Amino acid sequence: MSRILAYTSPALGHLFPMVPVLLELHRRGHEVHVRTLESQLETVRALGLQADAIDHRVAAIEAEDHLARGPRQALVSATKTFTDRAKFDGPDLAAAVEQLDPDVLLVDANSWGAACAAEAGNTPWASWFPYTPPLSSADAPPFGPGFLPAHGVLGRLRDKIARPLVLGAAEKAMATPLNTLRDNYGLPPVHTADELFLRAPLVLVTTSGPFEYGHSDWDPRIRQIGALTWDPPTEEPPWLREIDGPLALVTTSSEYQGDEQLARTAVAALADEPYTVIVTLPAGMTNLGTLPPNVRAIEFVPHRYVLERSVVAVTHGGMGATQKALALGVPVCVVPWGRDQLEVAARVVHSGSGTRVSRRRLTPHRLREAVRSAVTKSDGARRVANGYLAAGGANAGGNAIEQLLGKTPYAPGQDKATRTA
Repeated sequence: MSRILAYTSPALGHLFPMVPVLLELHRRGHEVHVRTLESQLETVRALGLQADAIDHRVAAIEAEDHLARGPRQALVSATKTFTDRAKFDGPDLAAAVEQLDPDVLLVDANSWGAACAAEAGNTPWASWFPYTPPLSSADAPPFGPGFLPAHGVLGRLRDKIARPLVLGAAEKAMATPLNTLRDNYGLPPVHTADELFLRAPLVLVTTSGPFEYGHSDWDPRIRQIGALTWDPPTEEPPWLREIDGPLALVTTSSEYQGDEQLARTAVAALADEPYTVIVTLPAGMTNLGTLPPNVRAIEFVPHRYVLERSVVAVTHGGMGATQKALALGVPVCVVPWGRDQLEVAARVVHSGSGTRVSRRRLTPHRLREAVRSAVTKSDGARRVANGYLAAGGANAGGNAIEQLLGKTPYAPGQDKATRTA
């Protein structure tokens, strides 16, 4: 039995996708410890895992990228958040390692200080991406603006010009504070996202083709293991069981980003549609006005109970919510609000699993038409769901961690779908 320590950033959207792999490792007999949000300790412990809270100073630094104007400023803002948190999450992980003496570390990709501490230590470690990492690839457009893939001379020219304008700005913003931090750990400087995110011997990414673009030139240490969908174990609410007929899910971000207008617009857009609309606002309830008879708003309900009966899901473009729908073959309409959500929306369109509406052009009419179009994309959603299954999920993640531990030899071709999809 090995002791595994997982360290998360302060976001439910980063903890929840990690849980299936942690449970799989626990099932295999490993001792699993988790450092996460204090509010989630009871939930994690109830699963049979050992858990303690991350440093409260990490959670106190809130993301402000939703205030940015455009993807370039949003990436710069996110970079500042991660470098500010790094001053605390690095020593926090180091203290946990000193206490537990783990055999392997699993570190959230957004915990930059913790990643430095892991890299500087002697414990085998892996990084964890619950979203598509902003790594360069000749097969895909630069991360950030949500461009669809373009080929030929003009497409390559567009991507060449766009990358330094968008991701390059974030790389420039991160260089001084991050490299000052890395120097404190005796680590060499990094100057690009590729250099930063490929420090770990293993990189787990919770997506796969055909949702994710092909990346034939990605480093083989990057393993795409498919969508990992998990909600805290709770009973289906009685009020939901009493609703007859098909449903539609509308959901906003679990980490506040000012996307209440999506919920308000969806209420107006879907008032007369032939299904019951369930609106969830996990970052906190807001006034949506008078609700039509076919709409119900609630702060939280496990999405799986709604999605199992849904014909469509309307999301803010968060990777977790969007992939939960697609993993069940439910097509989506995405209104990306910020962060990585422009990239998620582009992948929805590219994979034929749904539609997207620009936040700046969001009106009830446009959203209604886009949702109606999304409903027709169920074949594409099922293709994506099958791709997730083929990637191996929690089992593939468990195999990868055990390979890192040296307990399972890596065979040529093993988890091929997760490496090349």
